[in-house]
Amino acid sequence: MEALEKQLAEMKTQLDGINKKIPSNKISMIVFSGDLDRALASFVIATGSVAMGLDVVMFFTFWGTPILRDKNKSVGGKDLMSSMFGVMLPKGVDQVKLSKMNMGGMGTSMMKSLMKKKNVASLDQMIQMAGELGVKIYVCEMSMDLMGFKREEMIQYPDLTYCGVAKFLEEAMDSRIQLFI
Repeated sequence: MEALEKQLAEMKTQLDGINKKIPSNKISMIVFSGDLDRALASFVIATGSVAMGLDVVMFFTFWGTPILRDKNKSVGGKDLMSSMFGVMLPKGVDQVKLSKMNMGGMGTSMMKSLMKKKNVASLDQMIQMAGELGVKIYVCEMSMDLMGFKREEMIQYPDLTYCGVAKFLEEAMDSRIQLFI
């Protein structure tokens, strides 16, 4: 009986180890691009994943971070480089452009018009929907620091978290799906 109990304990330990290696029912994505079409794709995937029962974590870094700037917020006290980035990069979803066929803004306007005509949610609506559905958004603090963005100029979002790459990697290691967009 003692040998059987020992064997059962060993099997339980092995099973616990296997269970720890099974990823969560979660998708983690890096949103690196600030292009309209890629940002829309990110949020379509995020909201669709939640609808399928997955938890979703989005990590905005480098050119993806300007998407999360609030067009109605102005923050002072920036150095010259930070101010230059602030002027050169889009401020909010209204200034985000297509990656292809932008044609001086005409392509972006055409796409937005077509989306409205076909009843496709705008990027702003997709972000709002993602927040309502519980999509977690992480913003890379290093990218924000490099570009001179401050927390005070970012959008209001229910699960907006400022962190480093280690936090994202922790989430990604425990995810069934990892994407880079």
